[in-house]
Amino acid sequence: MGPPHRLGALGERLAARHLERLGYTILARNFRFGHREIDLIARRGDTVAFVEVKTRAGDGFGHPLAAITALKRREVERVARHWLRSHGGRGCRYRFDALAVTVRPGRPPQIEHVPNAWRLGE
Repeated sequence: MGPPHRLGALGERLAARHLERLGYTILARNFRFGHREIDLIARRGDTVAFVEVKTRAGDGFGHPLAAITALKRREVERVARHWLRSHGGRGCRYRFDALAVTVRPGRPPQIEHVPNAWRLGE
């Protein structure tokens, strides 16, 4: 499949397309604050989702969502707070979503979307 960053970029593209098919608008990709980032920020209606995407090329390293550790969640939350200071608006609801993408040769990608995967501070 190539270097891990290429696999991750592919997973993020597939995740963005999946969300767009569900009616979301992608507000930002790889939004950074310092050395931390949020993979996707998406909006549908009055809900803005801060989305962490994890991609795997098989089952060898476990389920992709298992890689979203407490540390990773806190990092995403810090970046989300920064985004909210400059882009947040009244009347919107905010949540943290997770998207697992599994890519296997010769098979269509599997995408699992978990809305409200965690709450602030969990």
